[in-house]
Amino acid sequence: MNLARAKLPAAILLLAALGGCASTPEATLERDARAKHFESNSYLAVIYIYRADWTRQGEDTVLMVNNRIIGTTLPASYFRIELWPGRHVIRGFGWDAGRLVLETEAGRVYFVALTVGGSSHFTPVPPDIGRRAILACCGLLENWAPGQRPLLR
Repeated sequence: MNLARAKLPAAILLLAALGGCASTPEATLERDARAKHFESNSYLAVIYIYRADWTRQGEDTVLMVNNRIIGTTLPASYFRIELWPGRHVIRGFGWDAGRLVLETEAGRVYFVALTVGGSSHFTPVPPDIGRRAILACCGLLENWAPGQRPLLR
């Protein structure tokens, strides 16, 4: 009984530390600046998915594209994703019913606004609106490596 009580503070500290690791790491300032040039790729489609909201600071959601985990979204952040041209399904993870099917072409850049509130809401936006929103609000998040798993809170 005393041994279990002695280990309780250590267990609480470990769980708190793991909860802080749920977020996707921010990219370097150099990578963020390079991504904000919004360059296309002649062989691939480029999709920017961004959250311009500041009002839901405590809410995050795991972003998936074609059943691959991209990362955990946060307010005022964005992802830059390069994909082969074709049909792509963008959605939240688990309970989250939000999703968008997007047909893409090589050499084009696409922008998708994401709002979170109960579930994810994905909205394709024109390039000029997407560029302005990202430049005004957002920092680049690193895409998770294939197979990397989130530490969900």
